[in-house]
Amino acid sequence: MYLCITNRKLCTGNFLTKIRELADRQEIEKIVLREKDLSSDDYEALAEKCKEICQEYGKPLVINQFIETAQKLQNPEVQISMEMLRKYTGNTVQQRVNTGAGSTCNLHSTVLGEFQAVGVSVHSAPEAEEAQLLGAGYLIAGHIFQTDCKKGIPGRGLAFLEEVCQKVSIPVYAIGGISPDNIQEVIRAGAKGGCMMSGFMR
Repeated sequence: MYLCITNRKLCTGNFLTKIRELADRQEIEKIVLREKDLSSDDYEALAEKCKEICQEYGKPLVINQFIETAQKLQNPEVQISMEMLRKYTGNTVQQRVNTGAGSTCNLHSTVLGEFQAVGVSVHSAPEAEEAQLLGAGYLIAGHIFQTDCKKGIPGRGLAFLEEVCQKVSIPVYAIGGISPDNIQEVIRAGAKGGCMMSGFMR
């Protein structure tokens, strides 16, 4: 139901102890190691420790953005931006159509083909459709509700989420202001679940 998005700066205790606690929670489907402020070396060192913990509990760890780290650690799942997906697959869907390359992309012909699952962050229904055509395995769509991470920026709302879910056949997870109080609304809109950070990290 939930993807846990990490943020070690929100932890009041030991971060790895928190990861262990979260890996043992049944409602968490995957743990996405965000920590995008770290250098690649520091991220890799942390990811290696988190992967060991997650493997103990059979919980998938998702490497966020650091593709080379995922390759080195042979981690099967990654989460990337729409921009990165376009970069690794070589052009947008429309550009592929215009050049006669076809409207779909086989990720196995790219570096992303090394991974069992590639999640992609999207912010519009057209992006969602494009991400699916470019080979995304699942989507993170947002932000849905107002959140401290996006102060002063209104959420896109449940109608946006419903539109995204209707446009694609791959799983969609909502992000932005997700909590136990609204997770059922998110699921009724068509999402498989939601992403939560502060609710898990604090």
